[in-house]
Amino acid sequence: MDLKDIKAIIDLMKKNSISEFEMEKQEFKIRLKRQTGGGAAIPQIEEGGSGPLYLPAGQTASALPSHQALPGEMEIKSPMIGTFYRSPSPEAANYIDVGSEVNADTVVCIIEAMKVMNEIKAETRGVITQVLVENAKPVEFGQPMFKIRPI
Repeated sequence: MDLKDIKAIIDLMKKNSISEFEMEKQEFKIRLKRQTGGGAAIPQIEEGGSGPLYLPAGQTASALPSHQALPGEMEIKSPMIGTFYRSPSPEAANYIDVGSEVNADTVVCIIEAMKVMNEIKAETRGVITQVLVENAKPVEFGQPMFKIRPI
């Protein structure tokens, strides 16, 4: 199951007023539960028997350990395995830096996977407080890449 499938399930939950969704397949389990008060679904993903991980809506997770965020901070996590790039080309400026204000559609980085450059968006509004990955280094699925303080 990839990020696109999870987002499609969340959209169906919203459209049909479904409060909980759970699916289990081999060593993969996903449970989505909407917050009270009409909030978005919160993915909880279990892989290989590890415990559930709780994340803000629209973000994915894996069984990898995460960095601790300060109260009120969120993490922008990698939706795939690949190589992390902070800018569109080596000579170009970074998409964002610490202190940059972003919105849901702001591109924060590129992840190259199988020779395809995938633009990764913030998916939330806030201020970047920390960059957790070095440029041109590999990232894993669900690995925290940035910390963001919602505004």
